[in-house]
Amino acid sequence: MAKLLGPDFINLQVRDLSASRAFYTGVLGLTVDPQFDTPEVIVFDSTTIPFALRQSTVNLDEAPHPGWGVALWIDCDQVNELCAKMEAAGATIIQQPYDGPFGRTFVFADPDGYRITANENHWDRFPLGGRHQRQ
Repeated sequence: MAKLLGPDFINLQVRDLSASRAFYTGVLGLTVDPQFDTPEVIVFDSTTIPFALRQSTVNLDEAPHPGWGVALWIDCDQVNELCAKMEAAGATIIQQPYDGPFGRTFVFADPDGYRITANENHWDRFPLGGRHQRQ
């Protein structure tokens, strides 16, 4: 029987690909996969689900809040350190780090207003992308 297996690719449409690229690489520390680096789309080198940015094909200014209703969580190795780095860079922190059911977590907004949750995944239940199991 045919069935969905789970998320396979995440792509955010952005207003200014160059500005978003600078934010995701310079502030968040992601690296671009050189195989997928074009003027319209960039894909980041990820050990989990592939993550990309695309020059918007819709008018994001008409959306009350980009991504409204979708919860995007990204695995992070050091939540407190990343949050401090982002604050120093002037990024918008929506919720300061806290300990929740999915580990140490905080919420920020990217340049387009997408709300993204960063968390330290300590659950053996979700060993994504070949990350080594924590002892």
